[in-house]
Amino acid sequence: MIRVLLVDDQELVRTGFRMVLDAQPEIEVAGEASDGLQALEVLRATSADVVLMDVRMPRMDGIEATRQICSRPGSPKVIILTTFDLDEYAFSALKAGAAGFLLKDAGPEQLIEAIRAVSSGDAVVAPSTTRRLIDRFVEQIPDEDGAGDAALESLTARETEVLKLVARGMSNGEIAGTLYVSEATVKTHVGRILNKLGLRDRVQAVVFAYETGLIKSGQNSHEA
Repeated sequence: MIRVLLVDDQELVRTGFRMVLDAQPEIEVAGEASDGLQALEVLRATSADVVLMDVRMPRMDGIEATRQICSRPGSPKVIILTTFDLDEYAFSALKAGAAGFLLKDAGPEQLIEAIRAVSSGDAVVAPSTTRRLIDRFVEQIPDEDGAGDAALESLTARETEVLKLVARGMSNGEIAGTLYVSEATVKTHVGRILNKLGLRDRVQAVVFAYETGLIKSGQNSHEA
């Protein structure tokens, strides 16, 4: 059972999400909150696997709430609810530790797929859109202290290659096909990369790769 916390200041939005999720036998709505502060309070009293988090809310916005949630050991995965005109907020949320994001006008199937994906450990939701966000905003948040460059030196040549492909939004299956290895091998490489770099998940790996210049803004999956 996947337990989901709904966080949005619009009750109608929460009601719509609840109706969709309640119809799924493997998903349970663990609670609701109307702002980030209330979300933190709810999570102190109940457990959740996934948090659907709006960005713009009173008292405490979704970015700060995400930052506080993701700083705790064993925290739930956070999916940011966003719109195209709030891309910069979505990127800030990814920096804060969100596992991915979803457009607020997404259909029921996309919502359910996103929840299942992050719950199973696949942190990248809509990787092509993740790349678009990073291409647009990563230059505003450079790696100032150079710590990332030093961390890159701890990776093997193959791990660096895998990190580049992860940063371009490729799934484990696509990476396996590109490198002619098994998906299990790719998963092992990704796990080692996250461990060596001290990163939470694949989304954080994408951000890290762009910030350190391993992948340049605007570079697509077909470029070396």
